[in-house]
Amino acid sequence: MSPGANFFRPWPILFLCFFILISTSHQQDDLQLLIQFKSTLKTTQSSQLFDTWTPQNSICNFTGVSCDSTRQLLDLGYNSFSGEVPNLYSLSQLKFLSLNKSGLSGSFPWSSLGNLTSLTFLSLGDNLFDKSPFPLEILNLDKLYWLYLTNSSIEGQIPEGKFPVGFRNLISLVNLDVSTNNLEGDLSELKSLSLLESLQLFENQFSGEVPVEFGDFKFLTELSLYTNMLSGSLPQNIGSWAEFLYIDVSENLFSGPIPPDMCKKGNMTGLLLLQNKFTGGIPSTYGNCLTLKRLRVSNNSRSGVVPSGIWSLPDLCIVDLTLNLFEGPVTSNIGEVKSLAQLFLANNWFNGQLPGTISEVSSLVAINLSSNQFSGDIPAAIGELKKLNTLHLEYNLFSGSLLDSIGSCVSLNEINLVGNSLSGEIPASLGSLPDLNSLNLSDNRISGQIPVTLQTLRLSLLDLSINRLSGSIPDSLSIKAFSNSFLGNPDLCGENFGSLRPCSSYSHTSRDHRTIMLCLIAGVVVLVLSLTCFVFVKFKHNNQDVPVKRLDSWDMKQFHTLSFSEDQVLKALKQENLIGSGGSGNVYRLVLNCGKQLAVKHIVKSDSSNEKSYRSSSPLCFFCW
Repeated sequence: MSPGANFFRPWPILFLCFFILISTSHQQDDLQLLIQFKSTLKTTQSSQLFDTWTPQNSICNFTGVSCDSTRQLLDLGYNSFSGEVPNLYSLSQLKFLSLNKSGLSGSFPWSSLGNLTSLTFLSLGDNLFDKSPFPLEILNLDKLYWLYLTNSSIEGQIPEGKFPVGFRNLISLVNLDVSTNNLEGDLSELKSLSLLESLQLFENQFSGEVPVEFGDFKFLTELSLYTNMLSGSLPQNIGSWAEFLYIDVSENLFSGPIPPDMCKKGNMTGLLLLQNKFTGGIPSTYGNCLTLKRLRVSNNSRSGVVPSGIWSLPDLCIVDLTLNLFEGPVTSNIGEVKSLAQLFLANNWFNGQLPGTISEVSSLVAINLSSNQFSGDIPAAIGELKKLNTLHLEYNLFSGSLLDSIGSCVSLNEINLVGNSLSGEIPASLGSLPDLNSLNLSDNRISGQIPVTLQTLRLSLLDLSINRLSGSIPDSLSIKAFSNSFLGNPDLCGENFGSLRPCSSYSHTSRDHRTIMLCLIAGVVVLVLSLTCFVFVKFKHNNQDVPVKRLDSWDMKQFHTLSFSEDQVLKALKQENLIGSGGSGNVYRLVLNCGKQLAVKHIVKSDSSNEKSYRSSSPLCFFCW
């Protein structure tokens, strides 16, 4: 809606909605003007709007026209006219002219404005007028308090590429919008416009500092200066006088502290200072700004601890503190913010545990806490965030197991947990997320097998590298697009990855190799247990074919005090206890009365100095199962 609509609501007529209030002393001149104006407009044949607009009728009886003796006012905005605007030169007493978004086109009679010196309100925007240079006649309208020329086909340069010197004379201006042009220069020409309520200068090429006088503008409530090349500090008392609504000075070169009192009247909704060089902390006064909806100060050099009141402001919908030097925790009162949709804290020095109360912010859509010092477990109740679309916790110090409850965040599209110390297995519940497109769990301590449920996902990015995963890769994930997604997991196998061992090689491993591996593993266990119950027993027999259960011809030597008898050992050497075999003998399992288990290897050797052979058996180690 254009500014003019704040003053008059158009009449509900299909093709023409307007209100004309004309001084009775000029009715004859105005009659001719209105008849001429009618002739320039094209309306449908079925429209009866202008039936009363005839020379025989008094203009005070024209449909949509009213008369009194004090002024003249013309509002033709928000219509579906066609044709050009007639010459307005004779309307010298006109004070209010609004044609914005009226459907008019063609050449606008800019020269007419030179005689309309009584104008206080001029709104001509959002029309497809013929292109023209900036109308210098406007600079003579020193009674203007409202000027709106957006999208009115004005082109070229304002003289010298700056605000013309005459702008300083428009001291009655209340609203000024020259946004989205190529204006340059400084703002010194505006420092005397002390009645300004709304100043929109965004998307130009202004440079220099904001005049210190702006801090004394006692009616200023809206200030948009974003996307320019302005520098220096903002006046520290700016916005502290009136019921200030918002400030947006993003994408400039501002430095210094944030003015502390812009929410002094308790009406501020937007604090937007991103991509500048502001320093210092966020003033504590904003922790009490209960109306604040948007807090964006990303990409600056801000530091310190965020005031705790900020985290619980009830109407916040976005907090963006990315790329600063903030530290300290996110406090537990964040659970009180029921409207928060976006929480962006990446690339700072925030630390401590992420409070479990964050799961109470049911409106959250995006969380990005990457590249901080957060630690501890991911809150167990995070599955309560049913609207959560993106979860970025990468490059922190999070530990503990991956939570199965993440699979309850049914709207998740992106999960990035890379570069933490997370352990445990990948929750199978992740495979039930219908919209999951990107999953990055790399560089953690995750173990176990890859859940087959991940095969149902339509992933464009999958990275499980540098973990402790084992087993085989599910078939549908064994594709070229994920060729680097499983590196750094020594115990993983896959058939289509040159960097991983084929799973088939495990099935062809000889029994001898498996026996050797069993012995090696057992040896490591023995060392860890510091040889607590290690035993070495040697049996000798003169005849290889004598059954093992004949004990009288065995020579058994004990090198450590045993808690079991020789009879227990020999009785275990039977087929049902066989757990492995190799070229030199068999390995049997022995369950002791104490509940511990003993691995016994029965080794067959030949004596080259004797025609006879002997059989010996050695228990290598035991461990509790």
